[in-house]
Amino acid sequence: MNPVRAVVALGSNLDDPEARVRRAFGEVGALPSTRLLARSALYRTAPVGYLDQPAFINACALVETALGPRELLAGLLAIERRHGRVRDLPNGPRTLDLDVVLYGDLVLHEHGLTLPHPRAHERAFVLAPLLDVWPDAIIPGRGAAASYRDRVGDQAIERLPEGP
Repeated sequence: MNPVRAVVALGSNLDDPEARVRRAFGEVGALPSTRLLARSALYRTAPVGYLDQPAFINACALVETALGPRELLAGLLAIERRHGRVRDLPNGPRTLDLDVVLYGDLVLHEHGLTLPHPRAHERAFVLAPLLDVWPDAIIPGRGAAASYRDRVGDQAIERLPEGP
Protein backbone atom coordinates (compact mmCIF):
# COMPACT_ATOMS: atom_id res chain seq x y z
CA MET A 1 0.00 0.00 0.00
CA ASN A 2 1.23 3.50 -0.81
CA PRO A 3 1.78 5.74 2.21
CA VAL A 4 -1.06 8.08 3.11
CA ARG A 5 -1.04 11.26 5.17
CA ALA A 6 -3.23 10.92 8.23
CA VAL A 7 -4.02 13.13 11.19
CA VAL A 8 -4.32 11.67 14.67
CA ALA A 9 -5.92 13.70 17.47
CA LEU A 10 -4.45 13.19 20.94
CA GLY A 11 -6.14 14.10 24.20
CA SER A 12 -5.69 13.48 27.92
CA ASN A 13 -6.93 14.90 31.20
CA LEU A 14 -5.61 12.39 33.77
CA ASP A 15 -2.21 11.50 35.23
CA ASP A 16 0.02 14.33 33.97
CA PRO A 17 -1.76 14.88 30.64
CA GLU A 18 0.91 17.17 29.14
CA ALA A 19 3.64 14.57 29.61
CA ARG A 20 1.32 11.78 28.48
CA VAL A 21 0.44 13.53 25.21
CA ARG A 22 4.10 14.39 24.54
CA ARG A 23 5.03 10.72 25.09
CA ALA A 24 2.17 9.54 22.87
CA PHE A 25 3.50 11.53 19.88
CA GLY A 26 6.51 9.22 19.81
CA GLU A 27 4.40 6.12 20.25
CA VAL A 28 2.16 7.10 17.33
CA GLY A 29 5.23 7.73 15.16
CA ALA A 30 6.65 4.33 16.18
CA LEU A 31 3.68 2.36 14.82
CA PRO A 32 4.70 -0.07 12.04
CA SER A 33 5.07 1.51 8.60
CA THR A 34 4.32 4.92 10.11
CA ARG A 35 6.41 8.08 10.32
CA LEU A 36 5.64 11.18 12.38
CA LEU A 37 5.82 14.20 10.04
CA ALA A 38 4.69 16.95 12.43
CA ARG A 39 3.36 17.49 15.92
CA SER A 40 1.16 20.38 16.94
CA ALA A 41 1.45 22.61 19.93
CA LEU A 42 -0.41 21.45 23.02
CA TYR A 43 -3.73 23.10 23.83
CA ARG A 44 -5.70 23.28 27.08
CA THR A 45 -9.44 22.99 26.53
CA ALA A 46 -12.60 22.65 28.58
CA PRO A 47 -14.34 19.28 28.58
CA VAL A 48 -17.20 18.70 26.14
CA GLY A 49 -20.29 16.70 27.08
CA TYR A 50 -19.50 15.50 30.59
CA LEU A 51 -18.35 18.71 32.31
CA ASP A 52 -17.44 17.52 35.82
CA GLN A 53 -13.83 16.66 35.02
CA PRO A 54 -10.43 18.35 34.59
CA ALA A 55 -9.51 20.36 31.50
CA PHE A 56 -8.00 18.43 28.61
CA ILE A 57 -4.65 18.69 26.88
CA ASN A 58 -5.20 18.24 23.14
CA ALA A 59 -2.89 18.01 20.14
CA CYS A 60 -2.63 16.52 16.65
CA ALA A 61 0.03 14.45 14.92
CA LEU A 62 0.49 14.39 11.17
CA VAL A 63 1.77 11.00 10.09
CA GLU A 64 2.61 9.23 6.87
CA THR A 65 1.52 5.62 7.11
CA ALA A 66 1.25 2.53 4.97
CA LEU A 67 -1.17 1.03 7.51
CA GLY A 68 -4.76 0.79 6.38
CA PRO A 69 -7.29 2.86 8.33
CA ARG A 70 -8.41 -0.10 10.48
CA GLU A 71 -4.80 -1.11 11.15
CA LEU A 72 -3.96 2.46 12.16
CA LEU A 73 -6.97 2.56 14.49
CA ALA A 74 -5.98 -0.79 16.02
CA GLY A 75 -2.49 0.54 16.69
CA LEU A 76 -3.91 3.66 18.32
CA LEU A 77 -6.25 1.63 20.51
CA ALA A 78 -3.30 -0.51 21.63
CA ILE A 79 -1.42 2.66 22.64
CA GLU A 80 -4.49 3.83 24.60
CA ARG A 81 -4.63 0.50 26.44
CA ARG A 82 -0.93 0.74 27.36
CA HIS A 83 -1.74 4.13 28.88
CA GLY A 84 -4.51 2.59 31.00
CA ARG A 85 -7.46 3.93 28.98
CA VAL A 86 -10.80 2.78 30.39
CA ARG A 87 -13.98 3.44 28.42
CA ASP A 88 -16.58 3.47 31.17
CA LEU A 89 -18.11 6.95 30.81
CA PRO A 90 -18.83 8.53 27.41
CA ASN A 91 -16.93 11.83 27.11
CA GLY A 92 -15.53 11.18 30.58
CA PRO A 93 -12.02 11.59 31.95
CA ARG A 94 -9.31 9.60 30.22
CA THR A 95 -5.62 8.91 30.44
CA LEU A 96 -5.29 9.02 26.65
CA ASP A 97 -7.65 9.38 23.71
CA LEU A 98 -6.39 8.84 20.17
CA ASP A 99 -8.63 9.36 17.15
CA VAL A 100 -8.02 9.17 13.41
CA VAL A 101 -9.30 12.54 12.19
CA LEU A 102 -8.21 12.38 8.54
CA TYR A 103 -6.87 9.53 6.45
CA GLY A 104 -5.88 11.05 3.13
CA ASP A 105 -9.05 11.89 1.24
CA LEU A 106 -10.84 8.75 2.38
CA VAL A 107 -14.52 8.90 3.29
CA LEU A 108 -15.54 5.83 5.26
CA HIS A 109 -18.53 4.88 7.40
CA GLU A 110 -18.03 1.53 9.15
CA HIS A 111 -18.88 0.26 12.59
CA GLY A 112 -16.35 1.85 14.94
CA LEU A 113 -14.64 4.01 12.30
CA THR A 114 -15.93 7.07 10.47
CA LEU A 115 -13.58 9.12 8.30
CA PRO A 116 -13.15 11.98 8.29
CA HIS A 117 -13.95 12.27 12.00
CA PRO A 118 -17.60 13.40 11.96
CA ARG A 119 -17.19 16.30 14.42
CA ALA A 120 -13.64 17.47 13.69
CA HIS A 121 -14.86 20.61 11.91
CA GLU A 122 -17.04 21.54 14.93
CA ARG A 123 -14.34 21.39 17.61
CA ALA A 124 -11.66 23.98 18.24
CA PHE A 125 -9.65 21.39 20.17
CA VAL A 126 -9.27 19.43 16.93
CA LEU A 127 -9.12 22.25 14.37
CA ALA A 128 -6.44 24.39 16.04
CA PRO A 129 -3.86 21.59 16.35
CA LEU A 130 -4.87 20.15 12.96
CA LEU A 131 -4.11 23.48 11.32
CA ASP A 132 -0.75 23.60 13.15
CA VAL A 133 0.38 20.40 11.44
CA TRP A 134 -1.46 20.69 8.11
CA PRO A 135 -2.52 24.30 7.39
CA ASP A 136 -4.00 23.46 3.98
CA ALA A 137 -5.79 20.27 5.07
CA ILE A 138 -8.98 19.42 3.27
CA ILE A 139 -11.74 17.67 5.19
CA PRO A 140 -13.31 15.36 2.60
CA GLY A 141 -16.91 16.32 1.94
CA ARG A 142 -16.51 19.62 3.85
CA GLY A 143 -13.65 21.56 2.28
CA ALA A 144 -10.71 23.44 3.73
CA ALA A 145 -10.25 22.85 7.45
CA ALA A 146 -9.17 26.49 7.83
CA SER A 147 -12.61 27.65 6.65
CA TYR A 148 -14.12 26.29 9.88
CA ARG A 149 -11.77 28.16 12.25
CA ASP A 150 -14.08 31.17 12.70
CA ARG A 151 -17.07 28.91 13.31
CA VAL A 152 -15.46 27.52 16.48
CA GLY A 153 -14.05 30.86 17.66
CA ASP A 154 -16.38 30.94 20.67
CA GLN A 155 -14.88 27.71 22.10
CA ALA A 156 -12.30 28.30 24.84
CA ILE A 157 -8.86 27.03 23.87
CA GLU A 158 -5.43 27.98 25.20
CA ARG A 159 -2.22 27.27 23.31
CA LEU A 160 0.42 26.17 25.81
CA PRO A 161 4.00 27.39 25.66
CA GLU A 162 6.45 25.00 24.02
CA GLY A 163 7.98 22.61 26.51
CA PRO A 164 10.28 19.61 26.65
